Amino acid sequence: MTAENPAVLVIEAGRAERHYWRDLWRYRELFYFLAWRDILVRYKQTVVGIAWSVIRPLLTLLVFALVFGRLARLPSEGFPYPLLVFAGLLPWHFFATALSEAGMSLVANANLLTKVYFPRVLVPAGTVLVSLVDFLISLVLLALAMAWYRHVPDGRIVALPAFFLLAALAALGSGLWLCSLNVKYRDFQYVVPFVVQFGLYVSPVGFSSALVPEQWRLVYALNPMVGVIDGFRWSLLGGDQTLHWPSLAVSASVAVALFVTGVRYFRRTERTLADVI
Repeated sequence: MTAENPAVLVIEAGRAERHYWRDLWRYRELFYFLAWRDILVRYKQTVVGIAWSVIRPLLTLLVFALVFGRLARLPSEGFPYPLLVFAGLLPWHFFATALSEAGMSLVANANLLTKVYFPRVLVPAGTVLVSLVDFLISLVLLALAMAWYRHVPDGRIVALPAFFLLAALAALGSGLWLCSLNVKYRDFQYVVPFVVQFGLYVSPVGFSSALVPEQWRLVYALNPMVGVIDGFRWSLLGGDQTLHWPSLAVSASVAVALFVTGVRYFRRTERTLADVI
């Protein structure tokens, strides 16, 4: 854009629909700004600041280690039980944080949504980027724990980004569904914490999914985090454990389906968000 040839924005009927995906790239700076703002808001004026990202997984790890490791004495597949749990907590906390933040993101940004145009999907998508900060902090803690137990991952760790992408798809897809429904039905603000709490216990965080009877493995894998958690443990812990590929295929399919249907439902309801919110 120059003084002689200024950029011209033509406002016409249906433009947002035709150029929606192009606008996602044009508004990328807004996406980074929203994510950075949420990061600052989360940790600004807190007593321990970013330490909350350390305290939460450590406390959860302590509870699981005492209840399931010491009292229930669940098998840990030959690994130190804290490592087994931490490898499961890593993707679960990312998913739970992203889902919770995304589910409330539109209502929390109601003033912004009713004033200016931009692709609304940037708001819930930004929460996934914010959750990445907590994930990286937890990843450092896991690396320290692995060093403490003198466990070195093998070459399978190169597959870790693929399983993280699967967790991000599941989180964003579920978040798009919940944030859209939460705008129309405010009851969903109470559903999200319940889903997160319930999901922690039905996901293989404190135990190995190998404990599930074989005839129920594929049904259990309808929970997309089953494949993600199993994949994280397979990538990070290595050893003699193997992936249950049919379960991974089911979980991956559910995660992709959640993302695709979440995007479609969000796009269908996005037109009336400013009026309903």
